[in-house]
Amino acid sequence: VQLQASGGGLVQAGGSLRLSCAASGRTFSNYAMGWFRQAPGEEREFVSSINWGGSMTIYADSVKGRFTISRDRPKSMVYLQMNSLKPDDTALYYCASARGGGYTRDETQYDYWGQGTQVTVSS
Repeated sequence: VQLQASGGGLVQAGGSLRLSCAASGRTFSNYAMGWFRQAPGEEREFVSSINWGGSMTIYADSVKGRFTISRDRPKSMVYLQMNSLKPDDTALYYCASARGGGYTRDETQYDYWGQGTQVTVSS
């Protein structure tokens, strides 16, 4: 089972990035997916989650209205479109696969994690 996150980089404040997560090794279309992030010296925090079918999503308050999560079930891909980026969004971003089909903020409900992709937003 593998989750491969990509798409991070260096961007100026106000810019956009699109993160991708490629899943393999199990039928990920049956499971909710999520994005988390961890800034230096901080604990890992929830960013967004999408249910198994892609019809329901939730976001952290800090990214609501700026980030959009989506998934392509046949391709086993999950995306995080990040707009209006701020320096506070600088972090290592992880994708994760949940134990069940419903979206969740609880990271203990995720059993597979990718390696992370770095997002750096300059002011």
